[in-house]
Amino acid sequence: MMTAACFDHAPHIGKNAQRISEFENSLLLELEKLSNSIFAHAVLPNHYHVLLETYDIAKLRIELGKFHGRTSFNWNKEDGTQGRKVFHGSAETAMKSERHFQATLNYIHNNPVKHGYVNKWQDWPYSSAAQYLTSVSKEEAAQHWLEYPIDRYGEDWDV
Repeated sequence: MMTAACFDHAPHIGKNAQRISEFENSLLLELEKLSNSIFAHAVLPNHYHVLLETYDIAKLRIELGKFHGRTSFNWNKEDGTQGRKVFHGSAETAMKSERHFQATLNYIHNNPVKHGYVNKWQDWPYSSAAQYLTSVSKEEAAQHWLEYPIDRYGEDWDV
């Protein structure tokens, strides 16, 4: 999983609907070049998460840094804030098991709910949640949620 946040968690990504939508599209296009598969994503106003598979994480991090730099430059020009720090960097989390992978998928899709942007994760337009729900039945999605809960996500249960 790749995660990146805006500096000081400022909502630079989500300044407006057009910016967050364009960022989501650009991010996914960039990551498609550097990954084998993208399994889930959620882009929020001040951070994002992407669950993907890559065989060269070092190259992905370098290219993601360049993408953040280009994006920051363009947004700062747009906003008249040249030199402003936009991104705080990125971090990767390797999946330790199938259970960790599946819970991470749920965590990413639920992230807009966790942060109070929507009540139902499928209602957030800047994520793969709606696509996920069209690829599985409602019953299968509900079972997946019960089988791979996120209530203790990251508390060493995911090994």
